[in-house]
Amino acid sequence: MALSTRLTSSLRPALAALCWAAPRQCRGLSTPQRSEPSLDLGGIFPPLTTPFSPTQEVDYAQLEGNLRRYASVPFRGLVALGSNGEYPYLASRERVEVVSCVRRALPRDRLLLAGSGCESTQATIELTVSMAEAGADVALVVTPCYYRGAMTTAALVHHYTEVGDASPIPVVLYSVPANTGLDLPMEAVITLAQHPNIIGIKDSGGDITRMGLMVHKTRQEDFQVLAGSASFLLASYAVGASGGVCALANVLGDPLCQLDHLCRKGQWQEARDLQHRLIEPNMAVTRRFGIPGLKKAMEWFGYYGGPCRAPLAPLSPAQVEELRSTFSANGWL
Repeated sequence: MALSTRLTSSLRPALAALCWAAPRQCRGLSTPQRSEPSLDLGGIFPPLTTPFSPTQEVDYAQLEGNLRRYASVPFRGLVALGSNGEYPYLASRERVEVVSCVRRALPRDRLLLAGSGCESTQATIELTVSMAEAGADVALVVTPCYYRGAMTTAALVHHYTEVGDASPIPVVLYSVPANTGLDLPMEAVITLAQHPNIIGIKDSGGDITRMGLMVHKTRQEDFQVLAGSASFLLASYAVGASGGVCALANVLGDPLCQLDHLCRKGQWQEARDLQHRLIEPNMAVTRRFGIPGLKKAMEWFGYYGGPCRAPLAPLSPAQVEELRSTFSANGWL
């Protein structure tokens, strides 16, 4: 197992980006091997939920409790302040403190990816630097989307290039069209993959053809593709994805890590059987019931879910019963 470290500039925070070379025996069904990346993102990352108290304040004690439970799951690392972390609803100071809290609790051999995308390039750079100072290893930068009609390939390439140039830690692009209404154009991804500080993309769109083409078109670069959902994790690995950032990992972390293991070992039949059992629960805690459903399901598996921050509303009793039935029908409850 190769191990290397990324040196940081003396003008930047003294943060080392951990490098962990995971086995590459099964980087897709027949994808040719390429050189090991400078920072290996291979594996499963849960996009953490943000616990809130009954008065909707960030509950850092409950966050620490969830992190202690996750320590026994063989995750590659954690994502703080992704879509499932209710990132848009947190104040800037809360965002930084959440990342600081996660870093303090997270073993150094696990990566911490932190959401730092804002609508303006300047704000994104400032928050990315703050995330690095708080202990993040990688910045996860969602596409700016409020003026989506103006977000051309050229505009997005310029935005991410500026962020990549200024960031003291590596950057991962984040395309989540279900939330932003904007799919990061393929041309932009291919161009940005050539940037030395942009090391990958989390793609939550679910278009396997697009993901396979990304892997193919960036194969000569130090660039990795991460699946953004458990529903298409196996298919993503089959076309060469490195890992997954999956909401369902907050609930079923061990099974998702097992799916990752099976795919890497080429045990495709077992992987397919497991993938089938994960699709409906994943759809229930993402597309169907969203974060309120995810937090409710966490409570059934020993984690703190708690309330969402308004205007997100809790599930109705009928929705809770439907959610429980979905997990039960697939053998998880």
